Amino acid sequence: MSILNVEHVTHGFGARRILEDASFRLLKGEHVGLVGANGEGKSTFLNIITGELMPDEGNVSWCNRVTIGYLDQSSTLTKGKTIREVLREAFSDMYRMEQEMLELYERMSDCTEEELTALMEDVGEIQEMLDCSGFYVLDTRIEEYANGLGLRDIGLDRDVSELSGGQRTKVLLTKLLLENPMILILDEPTNYLDENHIVWLRNLLQNYENAFILVSHDTSFLNSVVNVIYHVENAVLTRYKGDYQNFVAMHELKKRQLEQAYEKQQKEISHLEDFIARNKARIATTNMAKSRQKKLDKMEIIELSREKLKPTFSFAPARTPGKIVIEANNLVLGYDEPLTAPLNLQLERGKKVAVKGVNGLGKSTLLKTLLGLQPPIAGTVELDQFVEIGYFEQEHAKGSNTAHAEIWQEYPSLTNAQVRGALAKCGLTSEHIESQMKVLSGGENAKVRLCKLMLRSMNLLVLDEPTNHLDVDAKEALKEALSEFRGTVLLVSHEPEFYQDVVSDIWNLEEWTTKIV
Repeated sequence: MSILNVEHVTHGFGARRILEDASFRLLKGEHVGLVGANGEGKSTFLNIITGELMPDEGNVSWCNRVTIGYLDQSSTLTKGKTIREVLREAFSDMYRMEQEMLELYERMSDCTEEELTALMEDVGEIQEMLDCSGFYVLDTRIEEYANGLGLRDIGLDRDVSELSGGQRTKVLLTKLLLENPMILILDEPTNYLDENHIVWLRNLLQNYENAFILVSHDTSFLNSVVNVIYHVENAVLTRYKGDYQNFVAMHELKKRQLEQAYEKQQKEISHLEDFIARNKARIATTNMAKSRQKKLDKMEIIELSREKLKPTFSFAPARTPGKIVIEANNLVLGYDEPLTAPLNLQLERGKKVAVKGVNGLGKSTLLKTLLGLQPPIAGTVELDQFVEIGYFEQEHAKGSNTAHAEIWQEYPSLTNAQVRGALAKCGLTSEHIESQMKVLSGGENAKVRLCKLMLRSMNLLVLDEPTNHLDVDAKEALKEALSEFRGTVLLVSHEPEFYQDVVSDIWNLEEWTTKIV
C-alpha cells in the first residue's frame, strides 16, 4: 500500500533549481534513506512533503488517516515543561481518554439505574482501549526510551528551557519514537547522540514496523537501517532498491554507463558533422549530407551531470609552541555540581586526541574549560604562552549575515576575490556564498565556520562535533586535513569511523566521571 505519492514536483529559490520534475512513492513498511550532498535539497523535499513548503509545481498526496512524525533540524520545545511532561504528550490521546473515564465515574454518583448501565458500558469500552494500548505501562515505556537515548542522565524532571540544543533534539526524538506514527521522518537524528545511543536507535529502526524516511550523513548507520535509497543530485530524485552500499555501487555503475554512452555519442556526432561539412556543397552528395543533418537534429543529446564542487580543507600551522600545550592540575569539571573527579591532564605538542564518552558527562564542558571559556569547579588550567587556538563550537547561532559577509566581517583585509575563493575551496557555490547563514543547510553553515578557521594560523585545533551535518565528501576532506595538520588536535566526535585513523590518543570521560555510567 502506498502511504505517500509525490508526482512531478518542481521547486526552486530564485534562479536556483532545487527539485526538477521529482517523483517519489513510499510504501507501507519501507525504510527509506534520502541522500545527497549538502545543499542539494533534502530538507527542502522533507518540508514539501510535510506541508511546510508549497512546491512551485506538482502534487503531494498522503493516504487517509495517516499519522506523521517529523524531526527536523529546527524543531523546538515549549518552555516551562519538564522532559517527562513533554514525553507524556506522545500519549495525549490516551490521557484524554483516561480523563473522560474519570469524569464518567464521577457522573455515576448521581444518576438513574438506566444511566448507570450506559455509563458502565462507556467506561468498559474506554478501559478496554486503554488496556490494549498499554496505557498502564506507559511510564515504563517512557523510562525505557528515555534511557535508550540518554535522557535519564539529564533528569526527566528537568525543565526543557534549561537544556542545550543537542539535549532538546534528543527529547524531541524520544517523543517522536514513543508516538510510533505510521511514517517517521528523521533529519540527521544521530547528530547529538553518542555511540551507545546510536546503537540503541539503530536496533529500534531495524525492527521498526512502520515506514520511515531518514536523512543522515552517517553512512554506516544509514546502511544498517534502510532498504530503499532516494538520491537527490542536480535537482533530480532517483530511486534505488537496497541499502546504502548497494546504492553506491549502482550509482557508480550508472555513472560509468552514462559516460561510455556520452563518449560513443560524441564520436558519432563528430563523424556526422565531418561528413556533412565535406559533402553538403557537392551536388552528388548533398542529399546524403541533408539526411545526416536530419539524423543529427533528431538526436537526443546525452548530457553528463556537472561535477560537484568538492571541498578541500587545510589548516595553517602557527609557530611551534612548547612541549606541553595544555596542562590541567586537579581539574574538576562542572557547572553547579562536579561532573568529574579531580583530573591531571597534559596535552603534548603534536598529539591528536579524541574525547569520547556518553552524552552528559561533559565533553563540550572539558573543551571550554581547557580553553578558558568556562571556569572549573576546582583546579587550574595552564596554556602554553605561544599557543594559537582555532575553535569549532558544536552549537552556533545562525545570523542574518551572508556567508560572504560572515567571512569578510572577521577578515576585513581580504579582497572580495579572496573571500569568494576561500568559501569556494570549502565546497560552497555562488548561491551559497550570497545566501544568509540562517537559510543555509546545517552542512553549508558548518563549511562557512570551517572556512573561518582555515584563514588563520594556529597550533592548537579544537573541534566539537565537526562532522554534524557534513556530507560524505566534506567528512573525507576534513579527515584528510586533520591528518595533514602539523599542530595539536583536540576533537570531540560521536563517529569512531571518522577519528580512529587520525588520532594518537583517546580520552574517555567515562573513566573520569563521578556519574554512574
